[in-house]
Amino acid sequence: MAEVKPMFREVLPKQGQLSVEDITTMVLCKPKLLPLKSLTLEKLEKMQQAAQETIRQQEMAEKNSSK
Repeated sequence: MAEVKPMFREVLPKQGQLSVEDITTMVLCKPKLLPLKSLTLEKLEKMQQAAQETIRQQEMAEKNSSK
């Protein structure tokens, strides 16, 4: 298999100062919050489900009484 030559070659300075900045630091970002249901929304959903269930029961009662 042919050897692949790198496009760039490493160059080190012959004189002067060589410095390396490889310091890991923490980066703060905005928190990603998931939307949570509020208690009010849960209560409204329960009320809506109860209302739909009573409507279904009334419709079933009307169907049974009309037969």
